Amino acid sequence: MVFERIGRFSFRYRWFVLALWLVVVLAALPTLPRVTGRLEVGGFSSPHTEAARTRELLRERIPGYSPSSLLVLFSHPTLSPSDPVFVEQAQRALSAVASIPHVTGIRWFTENPSQIAPDGSLAYAVIELDLQPEEAQRVLDEIQEAIIRTDLQVQLTGAPAFYADLERVTERDLRRAELIAFPFALAALLFVFGSTVAAAVPLFIGGVTVALVLGIVYGLTHLTELSIFTLNVASLLGLGLSIDYSLFLVSRFREELASHDLADAVARTTATAGRAVFFSGLTVLIGLSGLGFFEFLFMRSVGIAGMLVVLVAVSASLTLLPAVLGILGRRINALRVIRRGTETGRFWHWITEFVMQRPWQVALPVVALLVLLGLPFRHVELSSPDATILPTSTPSRQAWETFRRAFGDGELSPIIIAVETERPVNDPQTLAALYDFTRRLAADPRVTKVISIVTIDPRISLAQYQLLYAYPERIPEPLLQRVYRELAGDYLTAIYVYTDALPASDRAKALLHDIRAMDPSPGLKLWVDGGTAEIVDVVDRMYSEFPLAASTVILATYIVLFLLLRSVFLPVKAIILNVLSLTASYGALVFVFQEGHFSSLLRFSPLGFTEASLPIVMFCILFGVSMDYEVFLLSRVRESWDQTQDNRLAVATGLARSGRIITGAALILVVVAAAFVTADVVLIKALGLGIALAIALDASIVRTLLVPATMRLLGQWNWWVPRRLARTLDTVRIGH
Repeated sequence: MVFERIGRFSFRYRWFVLALWLVVVLAALPTLPRVTGRLEVGGFSSPHTEAARTRELLRERIPGYSPSSLLVLFSHPTLSPSDPVFVEQAQRALSAVASIPHVTGIRWFTENPSQIAPDGSLAYAVIELDLQPEEAQRVLDEIQEAIIRTDLQVQLTGAPAFYADLERVTERDLRRAELIAFPFALAALLFVFGSTVAAAVPLFIGGVTVALVLGIVYGLTHLTELSIFTLNVASLLGLGLSIDYSLFLVSRFREELASHDLADAVARTTATAGRAVFFSGLTVLIGLSGLGFFEFLFMRSVGIAGMLVVLVAVSASLTLLPAVLGILGRRINALRVIRRGTETGRFWHWITEFVMQRPWQVALPVVALLVLLGLPFRHVELSSPDATILPTSTPSRQAWETFRRAFGDGELSPIIIAVETERPVNDPQTLAALYDFTRRLAADPRVTKVISIVTIDPRISLAQYQLLYAYPERIPEPLLQRVYRELAGDYLTAIYVYTDALPASDRAKALLHDIRAMDPSPGLKLWVDGGTAEIVDVVDRMYSEFPLAASTVILATYIVLFLLLRSVFLPVKAIILNVLSLTASYGALVFVFQEGHFSSLLRFSPLGFTEASLPIVMFCILFGVSMDYEVFLLSRVRESWDQTQDNRLAVATGLARSGRIITGAALILVVVAAAFVTADVVLIKALGLGIALAIALDASIVRTLLVPATMRLLGQWNWWVPRRLARTLDTVRIGH
């Protein structure tokens, strides 16, 4: 047997194997403090959407166009923005900012009255940058240091500030989650094993896995971009999976040690539980590989980090852990803190018998409960993340809320239209077409204002615009000259359309749809960008790719389970049950984070939507992780079936032997995932809660009640496989 040989090799050279792993981990440790600085914030956009192509078109063809900007809010308890003292202090505050690299200009509220709040409570200046929003946050610290203190209150908001706060909060969330996860995982392991040494071994393997994965991530950042959320995924899955795998191996080792010498106990543990770990890891790897179908940096990074975790965790479980077990030997049971009798499996045997005597009475209510939990998902509203994923305590979120109250919901994220023209932009005929088009836009009741080269001042007529722009380099008025440079190229011009609604709202989406459907004057072609366009385009692109990713994951999982279990129907049943528990967790996402139930308890502001990537990421993570327990349970059931050929006895024996360990493993993964519910970033909080809930449901009512009930109903069909195929499988038994 392949896995038995691996176990014997690891035992024979146990000190060498341990030393080799420690050397590799020690080499990775110096890179850990530097990982964060190499990771990218954002990653929720695609270069292939219309919004992204429009943004690139504007950047390439309009010399003065700024792809990102930072809003500086000024306010004072007594001074108003029209007061000369207020203006002087605001300009003095930013006097050193204009010379900072990548700052292309500052748009002042003194030049544009619409940058003063209607109630006069505040005004803002716009710092224009020649960097994309994800990159612009790197210069934020330099800008903040350059701002001179005055009597005015100064707040910064906008995409660069959001991304900078997101990076800081993500690091803080990670440290907090790890501080919570480790002690709670240790407590759960002590409860399961009763021995301090046995409990410490999985934590040791978990720490090695996380450290090595983060070291590899640091190396990969020199070859490709990876998202900041890689840190959270590496820690969550690294701790959860490696502890789970170690738990199964340590438990089986203690069982084998009772009746075999040390060398045989290690070999038999690796041959049985190690084989199950290998296939469990393979199913998780398949699930996470589904994220490779997506071009979004966030999703691709989660997939890469997750696959690295699986590869390292399985490798450590099959080599490092047997070596450690060989070194510890019977001392694995040392330092007992809880005295436990011999595990008889009587409780699990009783549950199995109870369920299999009344399979329909158990299966139907459980299925109904899972479907009921999933019903809120019918009302899901998918959207891309904005400032609301940040906690209200962050400076950029506070400034954003201040800005919203003063200027309305749509002021910060306009719809940006790139108008491509057949004639030069300053051609009188083109200007006439633009003049007409902008008036049609402004007439829409959902539009609050339109900014373009032909809407600078309502007192300027079309004929005057045509005269002013006849020779752009000779525009007499400095303000008009700057506006023309920022909004117009040779054959392309930008139009900013402001609405009275948030970018993710149905009202803003409807306006976007109507604008894209508009037929402009002959000679004009429209491309649309902006917050609303980005949201709509990203969601559409994600879910156009999801069916292929999901079907590939499901098919590959079926093939692996078919080869492991040598059954046609058991993999189908496993996939259906996985989908049921996943649907229930989807419903919880909508119920909690979209609709806002328990928001005060979980300390977040309701989003009003579900972040679009979450259902996909959860599918790819949970489809594999939930299958872990199916593999561990059914591999024990299969062992018993091969010995007895009695379906009912095989199910009862398999659950009796693995029920307590599966429950313990699930408890640990739930604890680790739940630690991330303490995160301040709502996206990570939702991911942690979704995974914790899905695993809890899967390991409790699904594995304990639904699996035995459905296996009783299927009877001998559980193990059916065409005879010719069965003979082929017997000749190529995987792992033998």
